[in-house]
Amino acid sequence: MPDWEKRFRAPRVGLPQWARHAPDRSLFVSNATGTFELYAWDRASGEQRQATDRPNGTVAGTLSPDGAWVWWFADTDGDEFGVWMRQPFHGGPDEPAVPGLQPSFPAGLALGHDGTAVVGRMTEEDGTTIHVVRPGGEPVEIYRHRQSGGVGDLSHDGTLLAVEHTEHGDAMHSAVRVVRPDGSTVAELDDTEGGTKELGLSVLGFAPVDGDSRLLIGHQRRGRWEPMIWDPLTGEQTETAFDLPGDVAAEWYPDAAGLLVEHSRQARSELWRYDLAEGALTRVETPQGTVSGATARPDGTAEYLWSSAAEPPQIRSTSGQIVLDPPGMRPPPSVPVTDAWVAGPGGRVHALVQTPPGGEGPFPTVFEIHGGPTAHDSDAFTAGPAAWLDHGFAVVRVNYRGSTGYGREWTDALKHRIGLIELEDIGAVREWAVSSGLADPERLVLTGGSWGGYLTLLGLGVQPDAWAVGVAAVPVADYVAAYEDEMEALKAMDRTLLGGTPQEVPERWAASSPITYVDRVRVPVYISAGVNDPRCPIRQIENYVDRLAAQGTPHEVYRYDAGHGSLVVEERIKQVAQEIRFAQQHLKHPPS
Repeated sequence: MPDWEKRFRAPRVGLPQWARHAPDRSLFVSNATGTFELYAWDRASGEQRQATDRPNGTVAGTLSPDGAWVWWFADTDGDEFGVWMRQPFHGGPDEPAVPGLQPSFPAGLALGHDGTAVVGRMTEEDGTTIHVVRPGGEPVEIYRHRQSGGVGDLSHDGTLLAVEHTEHGDAMHSAVRVVRPDGSTVAELDDTEGGTKELGLSVLGFAPVDGDSRLLIGHQRRGRWEPMIWDPLTGEQTETAFDLPGDVAAEWYPDAAGLLVEHSRQARSELWRYDLAEGALTRVETPQGTVSGATARPDGTAEYLWSSAAEPPQIRSTSGQIVLDPPGMRPPPSVPVTDAWVAGPGGRVHALVQTPPGGEGPFPTVFEIHGGPTAHDSDAFTAGPAAWLDHGFAVVRVNYRGSTGYGREWTDALKHRIGLIELEDIGAVREWAVSSGLADPERLVLTGGSWGGYLTLLGLGVQPDAWAVGVAAVPVADYVAAYEDEMEALKAMDRTLLGGTPQEVPERWAASSPITYVDRVRVPVYISAGVNDPRCPIRQIENYVDRLAAQGTPHEVYRYDAGHGSLVVEERIKQVAQEIRFAQQHLKHPPS
């Protein structure tokens, strides 16, 4: 078996979450059976069992605070539209967790220690609704609004509920409202000032002890994400002014005496502990790379998921132990990244570069573009880029404007000219890659998934002479048709990004839609699409493919029975093999 396949097939585990009042009971995601599913883990006995088993996998789940129940979200073949189910922690039949609530897209979930559940829903008909369900009772609707929003967190004693909302109309920058379980308002925090300022808030969690009404909030007041503490009962705000450049997130330690701080900057991340009484920030030693999630345990330790581009992921503890080691084959290592900083039209653009071992440039080069768009590529282990490297390609990943980890202005630069802005940054890095001798200009592959797939199709039309092959996974291809069919939360986001609906600002939608430029596409195009995808729906992709076919552009389309990507390992391997094969087939002098 080639190394690139081993990286996909090797069993992986996600960061375990643990029950608040039963910390020996944990839930994690693993692909040990070949499909990503939820697993219950009793740490006291060491017993692990597979809790879900569905053809297209399951990754959305949580534990009740007492550890008695595993909650999981049941959609249909990846369409993200469904209901919450639950089963006993040690096994038993699944049952509807909230009888009486119809299927919807999920909009948050919070569970109380007394059995109360707060369920967020989103549908095209109702917008956002939030329901409180007492043990043995019927769901009671306490919130409704057309704009996107959802459940933030429930206080430890169940008396306060934090709601994130965008009632002001800016889906990129949420406000926070704290209400009682009956829906009555306690306090409101809105840094957008009614939608007039581009400053967002996020709910990070209530203090995890009874009688403590403090709420940890993420804010952007100093040009980046960082935490503060807000008491909605008194109105007191305590800002934690960390001297850490880049984005900062945090969660409470279980005794509420400190914060576990995750600091992300320029494609890498690290951990710190902040003592609230002393105001002291202490480094938690982690290797250089990326911490993809962390959680503080009752014994004062922290567990975290770490990897680097070269080293496969591990679940580690600050005690020095490996927390959870998956069975069987270990994934082979890959190639470290180097950093490139390139002058772009909006400022310096950061790119992560990997070259195949033993070769000399210029290389056939893959520009793999990340999705989101409010995300970023990092120095983390990823099987996809490693597969291209194993086949002789260099890989360049660009954290274009819109990416996180470089300050609020960089992230918020995507307005009205979406797609075109990112392509300016990708184009600048392309020019650097060619002029530096890294990349062969005749053998450049543009690829990505989701928003990266969108930028791939848009780039093939807007920059027709820049690329030799395009490979787009689950892309936006016809933006207006995508808007008509996509899930409600994404409609709100698109209205924010483009400044209105397709009817209100048609010229912006046209300028940012790949189908506008399809007649300029000159190179072979490969597209893969999930037929149940609610984010990048299939109809708008078919519209684009029909245009490619009508003009005779070489293309290949692969449709699979899932949603926005696949959780099945064999399916993912099949897709990557087809993508690489397509590029090799259509490049002049492809690597083997």
